[in-house]
Amino acid sequence: MQRRALLLLSALAPFTPFTPFARAQEPRTITPRGPLEPAELNHIKVFKAVSPSVVHITTLALQRDIFSMNVSEVPRGTGSGFIWDTAGHIVTNFHVIQDATAARVTLADQSTHNAELVGVFEDRDLAVLRIKAPREKLPPIPVGSSRELQVGQQVYAIGNPFGLDQTLTTGIVSALNREIESMNRRTIRGAIQTDAAINPGNSGGPLLDSAGRLIGVNTSIFSPSGASAGIGFAIPVDEVNRIVPRLIRDGRYIRPSLGISAASGNLAQALRLPKGVALVRVAPGGAGEKAGLAPFMRDRAGRLLPGDVITAVNGEAVGTLDDLLTLLERRQIGETVQLSVWRDGRTRLAPAVLGSSTD
Repeated sequence: MQRRALLLLSALAPFTPFTPFARAQEPRTITPRGPLEPAELNHIKVFKAVSPSVVHITTLALQRDIFSMNVSEVPRGTGSGFIWDTAGHIVTNFHVIQDATAARVTLADQSTHNAELVGVFEDRDLAVLRIKAPREKLPPIPVGSSRELQVGQQVYAIGNPFGLDQTLTTGIVSALNREIESMNRRTIRGAIQTDAAINPGNSGGPLLDSAGRLIGVNTSIFSPSGASAGIGFAIPVDEVNRIVPRLIRDGRYIRPSLGISAASGNLAQALRLPKGVALVRVAPGGAGEKAGLAPFMRDRAGRLLPGDVITAVNGEAVGTLDDLLTLLERRQIGETVQLSVWRDGRTRLAPAVLGSSTD
């Protein structure tokens, strides 16, 4: 009984801390870091050099209040973009601003500017905006080349994933010459595949090489969950550098044209035509007519008259209308191209001076 009482008293007695824990602890000695690795130094260098050229884009949409019936602009979505020149042109993806009624651009210094739409080219998922800001706040992004890229090269992506601005991710070029689909279902050829983390909000941001040069515009990811799974795609900068100046100059991309209409695949299959673009219409006075092209057509008796099938442009094979449009988009209006044309079992070369799609 006496022992139980002592145990009870000891349990009720004030707690006396263990002596070592009662003394104030001194901070641990910091282990010297040593110099950063060369790769780390380059990551830092690229981010510091290029991040001022990367912007955050917020798109707006009109919304009517169900009670007051007043119409106001509300945030619709976010994306990324980059400064093209000191005139305030901003490059981003078409799908970032698609269906928006307005957009705001936030620069690296957190200043926000209303943007106006300059032009879009849905076939390549590209759009150009413009903001009015002091030139000193508009450092253009350095532009590189995608023609020289090799699988395994180091790449960087800077953007605003999930609205988190100025985020850097790293990776490599995983593959080249991939084919992805644009918003209007045109094929974008030559896309760059990368394992650098690209998430919603990265769209429209730059893909950079280890020298900090623009090599692509991040446009999409392959992921069932919608988050980065290590497979992202970018529009190659050579395409961007070809299209953006035209959007700035003309407000739209005016495609070089032959002035033709193509037959459906069913007709080509039924007639057992060679692989290529079978013509069913040649516009009067257009580039195709001037080159001597003729469409498949029926005479008054209903008999089918032989027409032309374009099988190549400057020696590059054409399998579909999409192939032909892609090859023509690489040319300039007024440029002469050599068409390989099949008609009734014979192939010939037909030089054609490209016209305008607006003709």
